[in-house]
Amino acid sequence: MSTTAHKVATQAASAAGARMKGRRPPSVVKEIVYGMSLGLFAGYLWKLHHWSNQRRTREFYALLDEGRITVVVDEPAGAKD
Repeated sequence: MSTTAHKVATQAASAAGARMKGRRPPSVVKEIVYGMSLGLFAGYLWKLHHWSNQRRTREFYALLDEGRITVVVDEPAGAKD
């Protein structure tokens, strides 16, 4: 099996092995913890966005109930039917 592809693959594998000399392999547990931490942080940011939208909606309906704002468009002063 002395093909060019085999020679290239063997050379690449030995070069990668030389670069990894003295390094530890990645820790699976550490990767899981990193992923969970990033997921929790992203979820927290999403919930903050959701809570902000809820607060704005509650404020809008509270102002609407108090009569301080309206959603009815006023007729222009110079309009005649």
